Amino acid sequence: ATNMYKWVILVAVFSAVAAQGRYRPPAPGQVANILRQTNDVNPDGSYQWSFEADNGISAQEQGKPGGGKEPAIEAQGGFQYTAPDGTPISLNYVADENGFQPQAAHLPVAPTPPPIPEYILRAIAYNAANPEPQQKPLRVYPSAFL
Repeated sequence: ATNMYKWVILVAVFSAVAAQGRYRPPAPGQVANILRQTNDVNPDGSYQWSFEADNGISAQEQGKPGGGKEPAIEAQGGFQYTAPDGTPISLNYVADENGFQPQAAHLPVAPTPPPIPEYILRAIAYNAANPEPQQKPLRVYPSAFL
């Protein structure tokens, strides 16, 4: 379980950084102090953790073992920070059998598929209005193959 939530956080952070495209490493000697931190792991495999740093970065996650055949973890959480340009970034996510599903205002929206061409719409309408006649089932006699 420990490796799974570390992987989820790593993917979440990289997703946010990639979406921003403006990652700058911290200045040498720059230190962030942890103001609050929790880490609870239960015997049933469920867990929750959170932290808040004095530089405005905070994150939290809750998880539990999945209900399927695989011992997958179902997790949900989020993180917040301020981008170098001053934009507040907040990302929430769910990670389960459907994969990592982030939600945030700064992430690009999924593209809208192009409209169906008019000639395809006409062909669909024609086929719906003019179904092909049903054919009689083909009769096969076993003796024909002997």
